[in-house]
Amino acid sequence: MEIDEDRSDVEKEEEEEDDSISDLLRDRFRLSAISIAEAEAKRNGMEISEPIVACISDLAFKYTGQLAKDLELFAHHAGRKSVNMEDVIVSAHRNEHLAASLRSFRNELKAKEPQSERKRKKGSRKDDKATASVLLKPDTAGRRLLCGH
Repeated sequence: MEIDEDRSDVEKEEEEEDDSISDLLRDRFRLSAISIAEAEAKRNGMEISEPIVACISDLAFKYTGQLAKDLELFAHHAGRKSVNMEDVIVSAHRNEHLAASLRSFRNELKAKEPQSERKRKKGSRKDDKATASVLLKPDTAGRRLLCGH
């Protein structure tokens, strides 16, 4: 019985650590969002209230969580373990301007890629491989984090 109790304590400690990591990530995201909002307001000669900035940052943080889940599902549906640029473009299908910007960015990356890299990638499945792919790695709480690959 002691083993179960010890294990339970260990699990509780891990859960608390995961929560503190999640809180730290959310707080850093919030600070970045506040910084961006204040810079944009200043650049446009406007003022933005703190409650509005807090709402925007919370909404953006929740959106990124949902986006990560969607990207993971797109990759899984395509039979891949990693998210690639095409998955990101598909996720932007409701915003044609954003999707066009992402396609343009992808094309710029392809143009900068050395010819030998392009030939090697052409040998693999069509354009399914990412020019700039991203891996979803689970963090200690089982959430997925986007990591450059």
